[in-house]
Amino acid sequence: MYIFLQPEDVLLFRDGRPFNQGEDHHARSVFPPLPSVMQGAIRSHYLVIQGIPLDDKKRIIETVGTAEDYKALRLRGPFLSKRQSEGVTRYFPTPADAFVLKKEAGIILPATLQPNSGMNSHTHLPYLLCKPQRVPRTKDKPDAWLSEAQLKNYLVDGTEAQTTPENVLFVRETRLGIQLDHWSRTSKDEMLYQAEFIRPMDEIGLSLEVKGYPNWPSSGLMRIGGEGHGVYFLEVGAPKDVFPCPKTLWMRFKVYFATPAYFNAGWQPHDWGEFFEGNVTLQAAAISGSLVASGFDYARKQEKPARRYVPAGSVYYFSCKGQARLKTDAISQYGAEIGFGQIFVTEWKER
Repeated sequence: MYIFLQPEDVLLFRDGRPFNQGEDHHARSVFPPLPSVMQGAIRSHYLVIQGIPLDDKKRIIETVGTAEDYKALRLRGPFLSKRQSEGVTRYFPTPADAFVLKKEAGIILPATLQPNSGMNSHTHLPYLLCKPQRVPRTKDKPDAWLSEAQLKNYLVDGTEAQTTPENVLFVRETRLGIQLDHWSRTSKDEMLYQAEFIRPMDEIGLSLEVKGYPNWPSSGLMRIGGEGHGVYFLEVGAPKDVFPCPKTLWMRFKVYFATPAYFNAGWQPHDWGEFFEGNVTLQAAAISGSLVASGFDYARKQEKPARRYVPAGSVYYFSCKGQARLKTDAISQYGAEIGFGQIFVTEWKER
């Protein structure tokens, strides 16, 4: 089923930076949240639906598994979305290979690719991503979002795309707080902090495909994120697939990451053959930094290991000799079954 989650209040999804006394006092939010956050919220709410006590560890494991074994649960998303009468319109991070063509109008254009001569480059990849001639010299970054239709224009057609500013979809609110003593309920010294909350605009929320949990209701309320704020969820029609991937891949193709992905060699796996059948070679990559995330394992009462992810919006360019196919519908060496490594694959055309 496909569900839309509408926040009842602000939301908090803290990033992986330390938030301990003496290290940092500002908790920043990642939005949309990581798939690992969503699987925790979905699994927890399914226990509520099934009426399973949260202190019955045996029944919990039998029903929803553990933090490493998700049983039958399969997720796709989450995606920033706007609720429409016919379902939802999804929004995605601006591709990392984009250049700002018209700042005021929010128009972006894909990079051009040039052979890598080895000069002034630290990369070993055969191609470099370069600024199109039409784009003016600027340091502006396209910090915005693309609707699914505009992303199709950009990825499939290689044409200009109209971005949607972040503040049209949601705003970030920083609030001050101070830690309280558990027993006296008075404030503690030197425990002042700031937390960044997310306030989505009207009809803006998250959409998510959920599989493997029978008897999940078509609507209801659940808790999510830091401080357990409430969201109203509602079953909606699944979005149309505007990026159909052929059984046999193009001779040159590119992969856009709609959700973060994890690889054992940093920004790529040791062997792309884990995801592709055939002779596939990475030719170029556009990656906007990295995303570090961890969390707390309440079952074991300890911190989860931190992982460094390729952020959503990254674009990888490939070529293949002969026929090539995708082995899976997600590209990630961790968490593919719960939403990491969700991809759109399109032909890489000469421009």
